[in-house]
Amino acid sequence: MPAKGLGKDAPAYSFRMQVSPYDCLGCGVCLTACPAKGALEMVPFETQREQQPNFDNYAMNEKLLKKDIISDKSVKTAQFAKPYFQFSAACAGCAETTYIKLVTQLFGSRMYVANASGCSSAYGGAMPMTPYSCDSRGFGPCWEQSLFEDNAEFAYGFLRAHGSIHGEVELRLKALKEKGVAVSEIGEYLAKWQDPAVTREVSDALIAALEKAEPTEEGAFVLQNKEYLTKKSVWAFGGDGWAYDIGFGGIDHVLAQNRDINMLVMDTEVYSNTGGQSSKATPTAAVAKFAAGGKEVKKKDLGAIAMSYGYIYVAQVAMGYDQAQTLKAIREAESYPGPAIVIAYCPCLEHGIKAGMSCTQEEMKKAVECGYWHLYRYDPRRIAEGKNPFQLDSPEPDSGKMMDYLKGENRYASLQINFPDRAQRLYEKTVQDAKDRYAKYRKMAED
Repeated sequence: MPAKGLGKDAPAYSFRMQVSPYDCLGCGVCLTACPAKGALEMVPFETQREQQPNFDNYAMNEKLLKKDIISDKSVKTAQFAKPYFQFSAACAGCAETTYIKLVTQLFGSRMYVANASGCSSAYGGAMPMTPYSCDSRGFGPCWEQSLFEDNAEFAYGFLRAHGSIHGEVELRLKALKEKGVAVSEIGEYLAKWQDPAVTREVSDALIAALEKAEPTEEGAFVLQNKEYLTKKSVWAFGGDGWAYDIGFGGIDHVLAQNRDINMLVMDTEVYSNTGGQSSKATPTAAVAKFAAGGKEVKKKDLGAIAMSYGYIYVAQVAMGYDQAQTLKAIREAESYPGPAIVIAYCPCLEHGIKAGMSCTQEEMKKAVECGYWHLYRYDPRRIAEGKNPFQLDSPEPDSGKMMDYLKGENRYASLQINFPDRAQRLYEKTVQDAKDRYAKYRKMAED
């Protein structure tokens, strides 16, 4: 079909959405999330088996990528980029994987990922298979799993180690330049290597020049360490058990270092991988292990704690409500020359969504509309421009819909069944907690 919305000067391309029958989990999220209702249809695998060669030969063929229309500026154009995360073994309908896929589409060829133990490490590194992939040149995310309690520190080690090696490379390059070796390419590289848009280009040009030049000790060192030439996008991935609880001390310490590091917190509001235990991300009234009678206290505001430093980029997103805001927040976080944390809402199997896991994107939409979850971005760069660094991206919520939202998930609905004497009091408290959070954010946006 015609590829529309690419800009008035874009070529008249057509595109095709091709499913991989052998890899489809049958979750149905594509069906429920597609804005063109009726465009997709779930059919038996046996009827689509012969479509697999179309996927293998065309959808996976990088030569067919139209790089002139791939851009991170809009949701449409970003989705033409190659994902470096595909076909994970996550639960069918898992919301976490949608965020990881997007991050890899934007930065995958130059990413370092430290992954906390949890769901994302289980489906991200179930050896001997991995959903993380590389392109035809062999570039892709460098991924490694850490312990639950030290993932932020682990990612920080990636950052400092790369910085140390790159510093040694720069010393050699400056020495080579003084000797008159590849002067133009070295000058261009030193001036531009930190620009993500051209870091690969100037690195390739430098490598080619050094390979042609007369052999030197410094040149050999640079070529030996050429993988450290490009600017790396360093990320720590994990869930709320890591970010709000077990690894919180490390996250706080690493963010406070004011270094260029990024964190993606996939917030399911419960310890999903270990069986649904309550965490500090679990809201009031939610039923979980260790909170069988409904959690009595409100959810920790991780974003507010990070914002209190004043120099950390902080965003809270929900892809199912606003894809553009999610894309913008992730782009801004990565481009911020300092610490950044993105907290992403992830409906989960543990929530007992009555509509089913095919409706995880719709569940995010409902959560924002009723005020259960709020969207915002805190960008310290705006301070220098004389602007408020805090931007509230959520509209005024319809809190009257929140009880319907809560009763649509068994983690809340079961409280009424098993503890009716406590249920109403805790329901009212979680609604009030959400109202208070929104009032606080609105005041921050108005100040």
